[in-house]
Amino acid sequence: MSILKKPRSLESSRQGDIVSLKDSIKALLKAYRLQGKLNEVTVVASWERVMGKAVALKTKEVYVSNGKLFVRLTSAPLKHELVMAKTRVMELINSEVGEAVIKEVVFL
Repeated sequence: MSILKKPRSLESSRQGDIVSLKDSIKALLKAYRLQGKLNEVTVVASWERVMGKAVALKTKEVYVSNGKLFVRLTSAPLKHELVMAKTRVMELINSEVGEAVIKEVVFL
């Protein structure tokens, strides 16, 4: 009488090695210290979506440096209006990224 063993499946033996793609990418970004730069790029890329088409059309340049968002506008009245709502703009941008990337907004 021989005892037949169930063959171990390859999947179950490697179950402990499986890491989700999301976790792998996070680990990679952390290892290479790229998360901060990626967040800055996300801020610039999402400017039109967050602020709307009308503001984007009057925006000449958007860039991030040392936690500050610099926005060059072509309309003085729009600049004045956005300066008054600076805190709200910062909140919208940071909520889009999911963390506090921007510490200050400067309108040029």
